Amino acid sequence: MTASLRARRLVAGAAATGLLGGGAALGLSGTATAAPAPASTVTSVATVGHHHDKCEWKKGHWEKEWVKGHWEKKRVVHKTWHKGHHDKHGNWHKGHWEFKVTYKWVYVPAHWEKVWVKGHWDCKHR
Repeated sequence: MTASLRARRLVAGAAATGLLGGGAALGLSGTATAAPAPASTVTSVATVGHHHDKCEWKKGHWEKEWVKGHWEKKRVVHKTWHKGHHDKHGNWHKGHWEFKVTYKWVYVPAHWEKVWVKGHWDCKHR
């Protein structure tokens, strides 16, 4: 099984090397043959139905958003300290914290909240 894995890796490496070399050669040949088109060639581009003529990139940013009042489940942690003590055999047991987690429904009144808006294209229509 290891021999077949090695063979597959060798074949994949050779294929990747060939593709990279071929792509570089193709890129160089494309720049050498790039010449201006003859003046008699007519090319027309139809812009009928093109609604997005002015698009600009809006970077991501923080924005304030109004959030209505709502109920939400809130996590409540109860901590209790248990003191150390000697048991009936005279052995000492160290003190320790005990944590209990419960949930409680609380009403959160309406408020402003900052939210992150991802970057996006903003296109103006004609």
